[in-house]
This record gives sequence, structure tokens and C-alpha cells, in this order.
Amino acid sequence: MSLVRVVIVDDHPMVAEGIQSLLESYDNINVVGVLSNGQEIVDQVETLDPDVILLDLNMPQLGGLTATEMILERRPATRILILSMHDSPEYISTALNHGAKGYVLKDVPTEEIHTAIEAVMRGEQYLCTGAEGSLKPKIADGREPLTNREQTILLQLAQGQSNKEVANVLDISVRTVETHRKNIKRKLGISSTAGLTRYALEHGVLQGTGVALN
Repeated sequence: MSLVRVVIVDDHPMVAEGIQSLLESYDNINVVGVLSNGQEIVDQVETLDPDVILLDLNMPQLGGLTATEMILERRPATRILILSMHDSPEYISTALNHGAKGYVLKDVPTEEIHTAIEAVMRGEQYLCTGAEGSLKPKIADGREPLTNREQTILLQLAQGQSNKEVANVLDISVRTVETHRKNIKRKLGISSTAGLTRYALEHGVLQGTGVALN
């Protein structure tokens, strides 16, 4: 089996070093980097060329969710495993909606991190035992919640901007905007741009923008 290139990103040195020591005991793991915040992995992801990134959620400079989106926009094949102390359904669902392939709590048995890496390398999604059953929490009206990025894109689309214009504003690819747009429509059960605009108006997304629905 070829070596799996792994980067660990956590702002707690003792946690990062402990995980590194654990993973380096496995013959099929090569830890190619240990970083302390999301901005560092975004800046170095192409140089380090990881197969799997173990990524903390709450970090200085750039958090795990934003880092996940930025990494996947540049390198869609990268598998991101979120490592977190938070076990709430909202945290887990939001991380997966941002593109993470798995979610592992920091208090799991150490060998489970290795199990999670092997699972995502096989193309599977991995939730540790404590995170199971929290994949798709529903908000009050029964809809799956939008991520922060999806809310931003919804605002841009509801203001009448094209996919290309949104891509330029957010500095992402048109293809990424199209994917987010499709996910927004699926989650909200809306098929048209006018419907997205009406939803944005009714839920206060466009409040204060001066946009009116014709």
C-alpha cells in the first residue's frame, strides 16, 4: 500500500504532536506537515500535497470551515477530516456541508483516527461513534440549514448577479458557484432564481439591500 500523505492542523501543540506521534507509528502514514492554523494550510497545501488533512475547527487567523472551502476550491480531491471537541449536530452537519469527508471527536481512542484516514482514502465518509446520527439536522421549518458560504451566495444571486459575477466577487470558480447554487436549491426546495429571491426577501437575507421583487 502506498503511503498516505497527512497534514495535521491544530493550534494546540500538545494535541498536534500527540496525533503526529500516533500516526507515525503506522507504516502506511507519512505525516508531511504539522501546522497551527487554517491560513497556513491554505498557503502551503499545494507544496505539501497531502492526501488527507486533519483539521481543527476553531483556530486563530482562519478557522477550519473557511479553510476547508478554500482548500477544496483549489484541490477538490483532498480528503479533509475535521478533528473537534464539539459534538453538536450543528457543528457536524455544517462541517460535512462545507465538504469535509469525516468528523472525529478529539476524545476518541487514538486508533480511530487511523481508521478514519483509511476510510476516507477508500472514498467513504467517516463519522466517529459520537458523531453518528447527526448528519442532517433540521432547522425549525424542516429544511436543512445553509452554510455561511451558501448564505453569502444566496444573497448575491438574489440581487440578480450571474454565476460569473458571483465567482468574481468571491474569488472562486464559476463551477464552484454552480455547485453551491444547486445545493441551495436542493436544501430550500426551490427551483427558480425568482424563488430564491422571494425566499431571501421573506427570510430577511436582503434586508437593507434595497432589492425589490418584481
